[in-house]
Amino acid sequence: MLSTRKIIVVAIATASLSTMVACGSSSPAANPAASGGSSGGPAAGAPNLKGQSFSVLGQWTGAEQAAFQSVLDQFQKQTGATGTYTPTPGGDEATVLGAKVAGGAPPDVAILALPGAISQYASVKKLKPVSEAGQATVRANFADEWAKLASLDGTLYGVPVDASNKSTVWYNVKAFDTAGVTSAPTTWDGLLKNGKTLSDSGVTVPFSIAGGDGWTLTDWFENVYLRTAGVEMYDKLARHEIPWTDTSVTTALSTLKQLWGDPSLVGQPDTALKVAFPASVDNTFKAQPSSSVVYEGSFVATTIVGDKNPAKLGTDAKFFAFPSIARSKPVLEAGGDFAVGFTSNPAVQPFLSYLATPEAAKLLVSHDGSGFLSANKKLPSSSYADPTSGDLAQQIVEVGDNFRFDMSDQAPAEFGGTPNKGEWADLQTFLGNGDVAAAQQRLERDATAAKGWS
Repeated sequence: MLSTRKIIVVAIATASLSTMVACGSSSPAANPAASGGSSGGPAAGAPNLKGQSFSVLGQWTGAEQAAFQSVLDQFQKQTGATGTYTPTPGGDEATVLGAKVAGGAPPDVAILALPGAISQYASVKKLKPVSEAGQATVRANFADEWAKLASLDGTLYGVPVDASNKSTVWYNVKAFDTAGVTSAPTTWDGLLKNGKTLSDSGVTVPFSIAGGDGWTLTDWFENVYLRTAGVEMYDKLARHEIPWTDTSVTTALSTLKQLWGDPSLVGQPDTALKVAFPASVDNTFKAQPSSSVVYEGSFVATTIVGDKNPAKLGTDAKFFAFPSIARSKPVLEAGGDFAVGFTSNPAVQPFLSYLATPEAAKLLVSHDGSGFLSANKKLPSSSYADPTSGDLAQQIVEVGDNFRFDMSDQAPAEFGGTPNKGEWADLQTFLGNGDVAAAQQRLERDATAAKGWS
């Protein structure tokens, strides 16, 4: 899961079927995954989609693709509908989906990592509201904040599918032990101090910064801003209700510069700007590591395993919560994907309802190596393929509404979700030159130029 900015486009063939009842109920009719149907026809109480087919276009490959395929297979088993998934390369979801919609051939269902994109499409009447059954499923299984993220003017347009804990810092246990770092830091000052200790012990680049991927830098900024400005200011900046030239942004960027601007901690900026996210993880956990710490979300665990690093999760590779800054209270930044419907195809709403159930979530998270997490509060942590993933997901569930979604994912994709543009590019420039005032001017210019703020 190299980035949470993924898109899965689902084109479902037109079919005539009854409306699926709410999947959050404990009855077999309301919960198709709980009733033992067969591939020969729909399970009792599930909509009859036998003979129908739908195609899925997305960017998940490997274990992620296999996990999602298991969801499609189970949906087919319960309804009779056949789904075919085709992965596509690349990471520019805004362009891929935008071209389809602009061309008059939108997918029936898309899974978006950008709540900002949901608002954009909903505001121009391109999305269909979630059915009453789907709404009931979401209310039963998720904290209210998740529904708010996929809503516009009080109308729900998307259902949560997967989630990521984006307030995790990962470290090489052996490197910490060798340097004499006996405990994970809980404060920003402690984080910087540990970095100096690691540097003094001979670690070439204590913090591995994935500057080659602009989205990782937005996550760094958002965690720092959340802890220096607070949730209310975070919400305002996320909606561009305050400018990026605000003093709160100055404070956050200046704080971030304490780390990014110190070569003894992050190496030379020009080198960091060439490091892609997978390489940043490898640099920390390969056999001969050059770094000891890498910040990113819960999907770091997937990269460690998927890239065949020798480090073992929970033993050699551990994580701690993003530290407090100036005594800030605990808060979590999250990311995730939402399923939305673009057409009135009668299969769309039943599929959305199914994706919001704990049964569908279990299929995603229990698949070995998938790295999927879920904010579904009805899903026990024992459903996960490994204890580390269960712990990461439990933090998301336990925090309830006391989290904030990835800020750049809430922004119009032109500003917050496109490679080499907007916030991604502006923070890469800031990493390279450390000019706080210039970064704020560029960020405000690009934010103002973007269309679609909710």
